[in-house]
Amino acid sequence: MAQVRTPLIAGNWKMNGLLGDGQARAEDLAGRMQGAGELGFEMLLCPPATLVGAVAAATQGSGLLLGGQDCHVNSNGAHTGDISAVMLADLGCSHVIVGHSERRADHGEADDLVRAKAAAGIEAGLIAIICAGETEAQRDAGQTNDVVAAQVRGSVPGGADATQIVIAYEPVWAIGTGSTPTEAEVQDVHAMIRATLADVSSDSTASDCRILYGGSVKPDNAAGLLALADVDGGLVGGASLVAADFWAIAAAAR
Repeated sequence: MAQVRTPLIAGNWKMNGLLGDGQARAEDLAGRMQGAGELGFEMLLCPPATLVGAVAAATQGSGLLLGGQDCHVNSNGAHTGDISAVMLADLGCSHVIVGHSERRADHGEADDLVRAKAAAGIEAGLIAIICAGETEAQRDAGQTNDVVAAQVRGSVPGGADATQIVIAYEPVWAIGTGSTPTEAEVQDVHAMIRATLADVSSDSTASDCRILYGGSVKPDNAAGLLALADVDGGLVGGASLVAADFWAIAAAAR
């Protein structure tokens, strides 16, 4: 019997949104969720830290999930400007993104730090969305599978199971560019990630873990991507900033 994994459609707002438009977008999506009847997916919003509290209030009782875009490895302390996983959980978050390529590039975050952040999220009761992806140069050199597998191996905390982690494959060259791998290429990488999880964790973790695709996901390509056997949802960037577009992507998973 085929494994059934509930699709997760996650919106990463990145460093976008002020109080007014963030609340309005959240309220729009909350209304759509409440009026949609039975859903075949979960929807997650990951706003900037300044909006987490406001989005939590705007979506309360709607079924929308809430997440942070990053967390510190420590639960508290003298870390000016940082936010801990415990703080995110305190605001109502259920998820936290770690290891996004923009964190890896802009802040020099390597696999060991990503793994520690994922472990901190799990310790706080959050589900860690662990990101992995290759650059264009690495893709052109035929290194995609090797690079992504190494990131997964190095970033997944030991002992983590499918209730505690989600993997997001985000080819760096596709993020915000409008370019995407072919559906066959996406499926190939996702299947490789699942095999890697079986190797570093267990067959059950690999079978049950949701693996998201991210990188220029749009309403017009979502259905094809979400129909792939090993794609269990999307980590959506720019399109998640337009409620109608984000909802259309989610609807493709129903």
